Amino acid sequence: MSFPDFADPTAVADALEAAGYLPSPGIATAVFLAMRMHRPLFVEGDPGVGKTALAHALTEICGVRLLRLQCYEGIDASQALYDWDFPRQILHLRAAGSDPAAGSGGAGDRGDLEASLYDRRFLIARPILLALEQSPAVLLIDEIDRADDEFEAFLLEVLAENAVTVPEIGTIAADVPPLTVITSNRTREVHDALKRRCLYLWLAHPDFDREVAIVRSRVPDAAVRLVADVARTAGRLRTADLLKPPGVAETIDWAHALHTLGASRLDEDAARATLGAVVKYREDFVRVERSLGELLGG
Repeated sequence: MSFPDFADPTAVADALEAAGYLPSPGIATAVFLAMRMHRPLFVEGDPGVGKTALAHALTEICGVRLLRLQCYEGIDASQALYDWDFPRQILHLRAAGSDPAAGSGGAGDRGDLEASLYDRRFLIARPILLALEQSPAVLLIDEIDRADDEFEAFLLEVLAENAVTVPEIGTIAADVPPLTVITSNRTREVHDALKRRCLYLWLAHPDFDREVAIVRSRVPDAAVRLVADVARTAGRLRTADLLKPPGVAETIDWAHALHTLGASRLDEDAARATLGAVVKYREDFVRVERSLGELLGG
């Protein structure tokens, strides 16, 4: 099994659109090149612009499994690669100790028993190792900016080789390199060495027409005017100096909430009743409530 052989970026764009993800020409081109060149795709942008959604869409158009590694402060190689199943190893030791066929307990028998503890069946594969073993697969390394420098260095080595060495077992290499998507919300700068290994893609907030198209694809029964009102107001909120400007996900949620309430347009009463779908901080909530008329163009 291998990844689909898309003829050009337009074919990638058509497949992504059919999967419910509306890409810009830049996104489609970056994905096409990442697949053809077998390079990781480093996707950076504000929260909510569709970075993780892109990985999910790639999984669908490629017909493969998504393996996700959520990064966080303090993550290390064992959470990303593998760990040993200690409870099962202990049970194995106890079972061997009670088995008369296990031998007389000499040095050779003990050595064989110890070696058997590190059999492949006791290895718990984490997302990166699973991606190498089960590729073709999409490997999503989400929010790499939350991890530390040491984890970046480890990741760089794995991506360069598309292989991992487990000392007790040997080297495990991918027959087909996974399609790797690394995302960052840019809470800190990621080192140049990792970026050089990847193709870079900056995801900005969509323009008005594209956001309308995205929302209509996700909330198809919503009124045309309602979708336009929501997309326009979400765009204004992004320039309102909020602690957390709304992303596309919040725009979709807002349109969905309003449609669920039977709204056909966005007025002050409807906006105030559903602000929790688009504004996520108390300070932002107060600021937006005070200026709803202006934000709605009233």
